[in-house]
Amino acid sequence: MKNIKEQKKEIVIDSSGRTLGRVASEVAMSLMGKTKATFERNVYSGFPVKVINASKVRITAKKLDSIYHTRYSGIPGGLRILKGTETAEKRGLKELIKLATEQMLPDNKLRRTMMKNLKIED
Repeated sequence: MKNIKEQKKEIVIDSSGRTLGRVASEVAMSLMGKTKATFERNVYSGFPVKVINASKVRITAKKLDSIYHTRYSGIPGGLRILKGTETAEKRGLKELIKLATEQMLPDNKLRRTMMKNLKIED
C-alpha cells in the first residue's frame, strides 16, 4: 500500500461554446485518472473535476430531441424513457452533462466514487 498522500488539485473545465460530448469525454478521462502517468484501473486515481459555464454548452435542438435516457422506479412498469428536451427544461443542461459523463465512465464499483468528485456549475 502507498503511504504517500497526494495533494489532489481540482481540474476546472470551461464548457462555454463546446459540444456536450467533447466536454463529457474530457471530464470522464480526468475522473478516471487516464490523464496521469500513474493510472491504475482498479484504484480511483483521478482528479476532482469542476465544470463551469454548463448553461453555455453548445447543443442543437435536433440533438436534444435525439438524446434519450431512462429512469426506473423499481416497480414493474416503472421504466420511464425521457427525452433530452424534457431533462433540459426541468433540470437544466447541468443534468445532461452529468448523465453523459456517467455513461462514459466504466460500469463498476468505482463509478460512484468518480461521480462524487464531479461538480457542475452554471
